Amino acid sequence: MGGKWKGLILFWLGEGPLRFGELRRTVAGISERMLILQLREMQTSGLVHREVHHQVPPKVEYSLTEFGQSLRVALIPLGQWGEEHMERLEALPRTGASS
Repeated sequence: MGGKWKGLILFWLGEGPLRFGELRRTVAGISERMLILQLREMQTSGLVHREVHHQVPPKVEYSLTEFGQSLRVALIPLGQWGEEHMERLEALPRTGASS
């Protein structure tokens, strides 16, 4: 569940199933390639379900599995904590690799 994007994807899919384009517009700043990679990893982990509706044009929807929903529920308090302490967190110095 590491990385910048998975938590956001988990949050938005918790609101209900979304098509790829809807999810890309909703998760601001994510590239198409990164969204594809993150969704594949989350599918492999059993967090996300991908459903293909055989119609023209093709329709693919992503939703949380029961496992994914349970993780989302577990992360809600962490999100609330982050919102409560956002000002302090944003004031922290950024750390990065230095040579």
